[in-house]
Amino acid sequence: MLEASLGRNISHSTFVFRGFPGLQQHRQLLVWPFSASYLWVLLGNSLLVYVICSVESLHSPMYLLICVLCVVDILVVTAIVPNMLLSFLFNWDEISLAGCLTQMFFIHFLSSLESTLLLAMALDRYVAICQPLHYTEIIESSMPVKLLLFTLTRSISIMATLVGLAGSLQFCGSNTIRHYYCDHMALVSLACDSTDRNSAAGLAVIIFFVGMDIPLIFLSYMKILSIVLRAAPAGEDRWKAFHTCGTHLMAMMCFYLVGSVTFLSHNLNIPLSTDANTGMGLMYILFPAMVNPVIYGVRTKEIRNGFYKIFKLKAKKIMAAEVSPAQDGQTGQKDPQMC
Repeated sequence: MLEASLGRNISHSTFVFRGFPGLQQHRQLLVWPFSASYLWVLLGNSLLVYVICSVESLHSPMYLLICVLCVVDILVVTAIVPNMLLSFLFNWDEISLAGCLTQMFFIHFLSSLESTLLLAMALDRYVAICQPLHYTEIIESSMPVKLLLFTLTRSISIMATLVGLAGSLQFCGSNTIRHYYCDHMALVSLACDSTDRNSAAGLAVIIFFVGMDIPLIFLSYMKILSIVLRAAPAGEDRWKAFHTCGTHLMAMMCFYLVGSVTFLSHNLNIPLSTDANTGMGLMYILFPAMVNPVIYGVRTKEIRNGFYKIFKLKAKKIMAAEVSPAQDGQTGQKDPQMC
């Protein structure tokens, strides 16, 4: 399918990234903030994954979903930032059409996967709080497998259609992508034939993910809050439930708010400067990946305690290793009077 699409593209086989046109003369300075952001994403999310995998008490569905979310954040940022940094440093701005379509698929696929993970986390909290007696039964049933198959089928089919439609277009005008990665509408806007199907596909993505996931997440948490307010007395249990829901809602707002504004600005032709459009597109990818380790690592008591536990254990091992040679040296010395 991809080869056929490329064969119908009679003009451009390569494209050039030109994001932040107002900062072209100072583009090397952009290396520092984006390098720091990328390093933070790698360290913060990797640390969270390490803590969850290392502490046995965190091997529950909720924390495993957070672990997978961190992995997805690392992958989607890695699909963009290293190539962008090379562009800043060495002016490596070109990308082939096949490479552009491949990058587009993985970026949008991973973003849709993150949306589904946030929905799964909301449903997990709903079952845990509203149906606590059936939680183990539901989790141990085939429900997680069905959810995984639904996630992969929905994301792969929709994103493959999106990329296939983009690859079937003819690009006979400019080959300059006003962005620093192959966003769907940034590439489609360069086509010289009708893009009505592509715009419809872009809106379908919003409907299938934002339009479906956000209402389900909202309803889940509204139900959770109503149950908590009716059942739990004012005190520690109620505060814990509010704190947990607030943590997840903060992460979801970071993802959906920026993403919705970015998609709608493209599909509804809202006028934005190229610099603003590029910045919003990058923040849609970077911002959730940067704040998720803070939200879940700092605000979640169990993960925070797991980090302290690992840190204390490591500190004890280091101290034991330092004390042991000293003790061996003392026991190995002979008393001169005994000679």
